[in-house]
Amino acid sequence: MFVLIGYAVALGCIFGAYVLHGGNMGVIIHALPTELMAILGGALGAFVVNNQPKVLKATLAALPTLLKGSKYSKARYMELLALLYDILQKARKEGLMSIENDVERPHESALFKKYATVGNDHHVVEFITDYLRMMVSGNLNAHEIESLMDSEIDTHHHEAHAPAAAIARLAGALPAFGIVAAVLGVVNTMGSVGQPPAILGGMIGSALVGTFLGILLAYAVAEPLAGLMEQKNDENGKELQCIKTTLLASMQGYAPQVAVEFGRKVLYSADRPTFAELEGHVKGKK
Repeated sequence: MFVLIGYAVALGCIFGAYVLHGGNMGVIIHALPTELMAILGGALGAFVVNNQPKVLKATLAALPTLLKGSKYSKARYMELLALLYDILQKARKEGLMSIENDVERPHESALFKKYATVGNDHHVVEFITDYLRMMVSGNLNAHEIESLMDSEIDTHHHEAHAPAAAIARLAGALPAFGIVAAVLGVVNTMGSVGQPPAILGGMIGSALVGTFLGILLAYAVAEPLAGLMEQKNDENGKELQCIKTTLLASMQGYAPQVAVEFGRKVLYSADRPTFAELEGHVKGKK
């Protein structure tokens, strides 16, 4: 919703100012089809050449999510921390082997079913169970597991960053494609120098529309999308960091209630539940 509102404000103000200054929208509308064909066609072709198929697929999959609100909220993080608390509490009371079935079959586990918000998130469940499995095996110490976690989070960040970087590169190229379209329009105009000034003026105006559209699409459309995509990626990574911090605190001997407090402190302040809110949520789930 905010994306559409932002675009409406940006485009409305830009074209509104043009009209208020006495601009003729007919010139832009007349030139729009061919200029967009040159700019968007060239940019799309270059975009395909510039990115591997997996990046193209990831970009197409990520674009619709930008129109939705963030799934990372205080309520989700309370669910996540409560889930981690229950798992660690069970392991502390009954031993690490008691959570083996939960780790191996999380979709059948009562613990994961209890917290459906995060329990149905494949990536979150996989990240948690992979490292709980290592903790149960007892073959790795906290420093080794931390190194593995950092490597996985770093890999995840780079994969998630690829679509945002691709859109950012596209934004950087769009003004150049606008210039290409404008130059073609000037070439066409120069071939008609014998026409009356009114006709030549219209042709020159149409050519300049290409430059305008290239800059507009770059900085009012593509660049904001890249920035929003990057922010959503950071939110995704923050959830994994929360899990990492909680599990490592547990491995270092901290009680479950203290371990989840470590994880809570990692979260962004806008979405971080207070200690009292988290405690009340955990008690309410018992």
